Amino acid sequence: MSILNEIAEKLIQGKAKDIKELVPKAIEEGIPAKTILEEGLLAGMSVIGEKFKNNEVYVPEVLIAARAMKVGTELLKPYLVSSDVKPAGKVVLGTVKGDLHDIGKNLVKMMMEGKGLEVIDLGVDVAPEQFVAAAKEHGAQVIACSALLTTTMGAMKDVVDLCIAEGIRDKVKIMVGGAPITDAFCKSIGADAYAPDAASAADVALEFCKEVSA
Repeated sequence: MSILNEIAEKLIQGKAKDIKELVPKAIEEGIPAKTILEEGLLAGMSVIGEKFKNNEVYVPEVLIAARAMKVGTELLKPYLVSSDVKPAGKVVLGTVKGDLHDIGKNLVKMMMEGKGLEVIDLGVDVAPEQFVAAAKEHGAQVIACSALLTTTMGAMKDVVDLCIAEGIRDKVKIMVGGAPITDAFCKSIGADAYAPDAASAADVALEFCKEVSA
């Protein structure tokens, strides 16, 4: 079994301690940091994402795998910076104004980071102005809005409208998600995509980032 497969395998099992030993070992073997990231850590995270989508694993397993992923990326960071590896894209993420729920949002963040995306997490109760300002400041390709309450869904339309008003609507894709959100609602407010779960959201965001930078 190659060390990259082993890293992916241990990540799927959520064994952070093994990841901590294997990543430096892979670097010592002369494997480029980018390869370790893509074929080891991200490969493992992508399996977890698929399993999560198919209800083969649940939130606790995702959290444990994400923790192992974090350990691995922290170890790789200095090497990635020096070899100038850029993130696959940038996503501004937050729960909309008036809504304080963050479990779904945090899962989405982990899945997106697991796809190699850089996530600017604005937290909860985020005003439309904050989403737009962060997208401009970071040059993000995607704004992802989450809501759990039907009473706060309307704030998503405010984000879309403000992007139009600020002249960035053609530069940024807007994604929406959360328990009360549907594809029909997404279309009705003029957003670009609705994702039913965290793993799908990460897939869609990655596609959007590829499109925008193409």
